[in-house]
Amino acid sequence: MDKIRLDKWLWAARFYKTRSLAVQEIGKGRVLVNGQPAKPAREVAVGDLVSMRKEDPPMQVRVCAVSSVRGPAPVARQLYEETPESMAARERAAEIKRLAPEPSLEIISGRPTKRDRRLIDLMRGKQD
Repeated sequence: MDKIRLDKWLWAARFYKTRSLAVQEIGKGRVLVNGQPAKPAREVAVGDLVSMRKEDPPMQVRVCAVSSVRGPAPVARQLYEETPESMAARERAAEIKRLAPEPSLEIISGRPTKRDRRLIDLMRGKQD
């Protein structure tokens, strides 16, 4: 067996929990094979480049092996190899996310109460 359906490989490699979820993501155009949109029945072989947009930076992996059965995570990890560019992009995104300020820290006292909202409306000149 040197080729397998794309949806079955994504499921076996544990990128998606079910084959139907893999089919949905492929149908939405979030999975590319060798830089081109693919259909669920597209066959992938060893050496193909698969790009998935599950998170902000797309993950690009090279197919190292094919399997039609879903095994444990360490075995599934041997089915693919992430490209160095993809790893670098994900590390940069994680660093940016880590260094970004927490938005909720700007709100010291929380949301305005009903009384605060009425005072704000009064200052703005809004009447009921």
